[in-house]
Amino acid sequence: MELFDTLTRLASRLESQRELLGTEEATKNAVIMPIINALGYNVFDPTEVIPEFTADVGVKKGEKVDYAIVVGGEPTILIECKGINTKLDFKHASQLYRYFGVTAARFAVLTNGQQLWFYTDLDSPNKMDSKAFFKFDLNDFDARDVAELSKFGKSVFNLENILANATELKFTQQLGAVLATEVESPSDELVKHLTSKIYDGRFTSTVCDQFRPLVKSAFRDFINDRLSNRLKSALQGVDSDIQSSTSESVSEHQDDGIVTTTEEIEGFHIVRAILAKHIPIKRVVMRDTKSYCGVLLDDNNRKPICRLHFNSGQKYIGTFDTDKNETRNPIDQLETIYEFEKQIIDSVNAYDGNAEPRDEATE
Repeated sequence: MELFDTLTRLASRLESQRELLGTEEATKNAVIMPIINALGYNVFDPTEVIPEFTADVGVKKGEKVDYAIVVGGEPTILIECKGINTKLDFKHASQLYRYFGVTAARFAVLTNGQQLWFYTDLDSPNKMDSKAFFKFDLNDFDARDVAELSKFGKSVFNLENILANATELKFTQQLGAVLATEVESPSDELVKHLTSKIYDGRFTSTVCDQFRPLVKSAFRDFINDRLSNRLKSALQGVDSDIQSSTSESVSEHQDDGIVTTTEEIEGFHIVRAILAKHIPIKRVVMRDTKSYCGVLLDDNNRKPICRLHFNSGQKYIGTFDTDKNETRNPIDQLETIYEFEKQIIDSVNAYDGNAEPRDEATE
């Protein structure tokens, strides 16, 4: 199963299962092992994934790291796990830090199931950095994050490529965090810099307070305009069949004024995640129109699964009864789509008979 859809499904049930994942062991079984498996490593094969990996460090004997992923015969990725409700901090990475310098490992991962923090030795060779170069959050990810995570997959793992990209990724994410802060609450320095481009008067604290909300508003308008005028590639690093169907849809309609938004793509992936246990997800296809984004079975417009009406302030998901009558259901956030799982599955059953849950191992 594609990595994106696996992560989407895990994210969808994370909050509902959070109370059941109170222990580290439960978190490992329900979240961390499926992610490792989705990256292509067999968690039940000790030549690929070593549980309770032990490497004596100085006077410290018998300490264990939860998992070591083996690449090229060497433990290359060390993983330290915490319970789902643990707020991650570098202090939790003490064993990773000690092991990093005495093993062949080049990457270390600290995770609580929801978040995965990736470390390497950018600052000093063979010494694990104190800051992660990449952070993945199961409750807040997009296709770019999945593309970065997929680079650690068994079939595409390339040590040199990941290390070459790590420095750039580290500083890009840090700059992104700075920009996010500036967009939400512009600093005096930024307000002064931008104001000086359009205001010739003396920059005083009063002027700063006057222009700060204008800078904040200008930032948001600029970002929203950019997002509305282009398709964000939410499928980068995902399987080519989705890329192909999306690009074909965009190319077919780009001259018709149809813009496929990021939210429509993410909504489409949620529908696919819902149906993943019932039918091959390649059968679930997105077809965008000016009025709505349709999700079809077998790319057949006579087999609508649902419709995403996201082109107005109030978003709706359109579901169908057995006579193909559509009901528009208001939603406040994309995650609400999961509440219509029964209607979505019933639509497929109406065309396909009884869609029994599928064995994931056969996909």
